[in-house]
Amino acid sequence: MVTKHFTINILTMGCSIARPKSRQIMTSVSPVVIAATARHTATLIFLHGLGDTGHGWASSMNAVRLPHIKVICPTAPTMPVSINAGFRMPSWFDLRTLNPSGVEDEEGIRKAAQMVHSLIAEEVAAGIPTKRIVLGGFSQGGALAIYSALTFPEPLAGVIALSCWLPLYQKFPAEAIGNRNTPLLQCHGDYDPVVPYKWGQMTASHLKQFMTQVEFKTYPEMMHASCDEEMHDMKKFIEKVLKP
Repeated sequence: MVTKHFTINILTMGCSIARPKSRQIMTSVSPVVIAATARHTATLIFLHGLGDTGHGWASSMNAVRLPHIKVICPTAPTMPVSINAGFRMPSWFDLRTLNPSGVEDEEGIRKAAQMVHSLIAEEVAAGIPTKRIVLGGFSQGGALAIYSALTFPEPLAGVIALSCWLPLYQKFPAEAIGNRNTPLLQCHGDYDPVVPYKWGQMTASHLKQFMTQVEFKTYPEMMHASCDEEMHDMKKFIEKVLKP
């Protein structure tokens, strides 16, 4: 059964739209936080896709977490998105093209990763070691999750990457300063019309060149969405890397 979590978009495959001049970012909304129902010893940070909010994935993450795990689902700041003709929507960074060789918003990606790193730092300050934190996301959020993990120097418990890609992939493995040995679960539907399945395959192949624990799972006939089987695999992964 395929469930929701579609990326809100008017994306045109393979096309690049001129970047709007104004990129003022609005103040981001407070994250959705689901408190642990037992003694809090681990945290799951999950990043939504383009045009969504933290609420879009909160119930699903609540369903796959264990009682000792706190869930944080932040909402991206609202900004103009070039590939959507400058339409303002929640976005972790600007998307200028869906061409793998196209120009990326390097400044925006790096700033977004700093935000993710600050969320991790807040959990560490609250007493949760980095090795007890899983970072995950869907689509653009999954892309940011991978990038943020590889540019974070301390070891995480795991990374979950759904229907996504590695931003600024040409800079890796040189910029992978951490989490090369961290378990990564990468999931992709082979009917995905937004982030092509071949991108997922190429990303997994590239990551396996310098990461030691990459698992790539394919979901037949799944589009740019999630499904029960994928959620089950996520739950098993979380149970494995964040045992009580």
